[in-house]
Amino acid sequence: MSLIKRNRDSFPTFPALVDDFFGRELFNWGNSNFSPTGTSVPSVNIRENDETFVVELAAPGMQKSDFNIQLDGNTLTISSSKQQEDERKDGNYSRREFSYQSFQRSLVLPKDVVNEDGISARYENGLLEVTIPKKEEAKRKQPRTIEIG
Repeated sequence: MSLIKRNRDSFPTFPALVDDFFGRELFNWGNSNFSPTGTSVPSVNIRENDETFVVELAAPGMQKSDFNIQLDGNTLTISSSKQQEDERKDGNYSRREFSYQSFQRSLVLPKDVVNEDGISARYENGLLEVTIPKKEEAKRKQPRTIEIG
């Protein structure tokens, strides 16, 4: 039997183990809908077909006017800011509640593929849908048969 000598510095200290364990997103099993600050960020789906890209963003309880959509170069940014204030007075009793909700999602679109002038958006039943048309030269062409001469 041979003795193995270990370096004390090769093992993490107990506080480091605790920080590592509690510092991780322990219950975030593949769900990246929370920012590092613990706030919720709406889920986004992106579909592509021959003609367009379609960005779907789940944001129930919002209004059309709550959204701001901007295209800067090839970066599409969808943001929202919503503030509510509720105040009730009843005799000597007063209650005042505030609610503030905001998010921002940025998506980088493929260069030289997007027809910027044709982008449209609609919000219905809690789903924001942004349709981004492709340029004609970026659209997939139908297969053609080439004759052998």
